[in-house]
Amino acid sequence: MPDQEVMLAKMTRREFREGIEGGKFSTAVICVASNEQHSEHLAMEHDLASVVHIAREAAKRLYPQVVVTAPMAVGISEHHMHHKGTISARPGGWLAVLGDVVESLMRHGVKNILVFNGHGGNTLPIMGVIDQWRYSLKSNAPGVNLQFCSYWDLIPRDFLLKYMETDVIPGHAKEFETAIGLALFPENVRKEVMPAMTDKDPLKATAEKGRLFVEEAVRQTVEYLKKLMDGQIQMPELKYFP
Repeated sequence: MPDQEVMLAKMTRREFREGIEGGKFSTAVICVASNEQHSEHLAMEHDLASVVHIAREAAKRLYPQVVVTAPMAVGISEHHMHHKGTISARPGGWLAVLGDVVESLMRHGVKNILVFNGHGGNTLPIMGVIDQWRYSLKSNAPGVNLQFCSYWDLIPRDFLLKYMETDVIPGHAKEFETAIGLALFPENVRKEVMPAMTDKDPLKATAEKGRLFVEEAVRQTVEYLKKLMDGQIQMPELKYFP
């Protein structure tokens, strides 16, 4: 296996088996995102590319403790379907697949699972079912810790506001996301069309800001994962009702 490989899809079954049986990969990150319109200037893969980059870089800093699973590239984006090119999943089927991914990791012996989000439309559906999954884990896999967060929620708001001219966080294809695109994937940003767009917020984005945002996101993700692995972040107490 290549040195410090953290992407599960890049490993062979032997590499992952020997790793987890040898005490590696106690924690898994499941990236969930979308393939949807991002205004006139950002490529539709933006959410996916961003969250996977942050997860991968955080996992590398924590090697060999963390593995990043194959990401769920399509998300819940019905609210963007009036823009051609968006691909959206129905919540029921999408959540069923995500739940199966969680169960698969549990069955392989992973102890900490983070559903790591890069698309706002996924948040409420996941929050609506995560306690049900936790009930099941407590019964079938005691000791497994399942958590959910969006990468931008880990970045302190005060940090972002020091550099942003707008206060729309994360926004959709606005200053924050455009800055990240300029920093990580400049080939995915159509800068030539931005001046003519009605929304002028993206014009405030720079690659320099984006690099600061990404580095802070990676740093905060590392700290979050450390707390998850140390037991400082636990599943909430689940209440059973008669």
